[in-house]
Amino acid sequence: MIRLHAKHALPVLLLTLSPFASAEDWPAPIAATTERGVEIVGRFDAPAGLQGFAGKLNGQGLALYLTADEQHVLVGTLLDANGKDLSRAHLDELVYQPMAKGMWTQLEASDWIGDGADNAARVVYTFTDPNCPFCSMFWEQARPWVESGKVQLRHIMVGILREDSAGKSAAILAADDPTAALHQHETGDSVQAVNEIPAAINLQLKANHELMTQLGAQATPAIFYLDDQGRMQQQQGAPRPDRLADIMGPE
Repeated sequence: MIRLHAKHALPVLLLTLSPFASAEDWPAPIAATTERGVEIVGRFDAPAGLQGFAGKLNGQGLALYLTADEQHVLVGTLLDANGKDLSRAHLDELVYQPMAKGMWTQLEASDWIGDGADNAARVVYTFTDPNCPFCSMFWEQARPWVESGKVQLRHIMVGILREDSAGKSAAILAADDPTAALHQHETGDSVQAVNEIPAAINLQLKANHELMTQLGAQATPAIFYLDDQGRMQQQQGAPRPDRLADIMGPE
């Protein structure tokens, strides 16, 4: 499972920079990292006279530590004498949790097909390809939670596995009742791919695939949910039976 607040350990770099390197309000060594593509998102307390900064680079969190003379910055994970990671909690708070909230908002705003009660206590998003056997497996695994009204699955349709995947997704999305069409497809009456995908639905499928890529998912089903602490988690592929309660909640 890929966790959005997962590994932060990075090689440690020592940058010695001119105090005139910054055009921003950050100290010069911190500002210089922005010229290398780092986005600084906040500060945090650090030990031993260091100043802590949290940044992002290519979707990953970076902990930066400014030395007392404000002429050098260390980039990486800070450990104490017991080997405890002193960087992770700050990156979770300042980088990964806000990122996850933004990603969840994107999922909410996407074009999805609801499967289950609108007032369900838990919502689970899944990127679904009509030709994906593991998507069908997850659909079947979820039945007890969906049919009891505890979970609403929100299927974000994509067409990436086979040549006719996009046409099948388009047929489901273009149906008078997409939820019923998806249910019919998953219960054995396989949908027939449309010969020509309407332009609006083609744009929708493209946006869905782009969102899937942005969220770091590479295969279907790509499942996104909030854990008991309200943090977004991702499950790649149909989950093992012992993982279902983590995703769906108590049965």
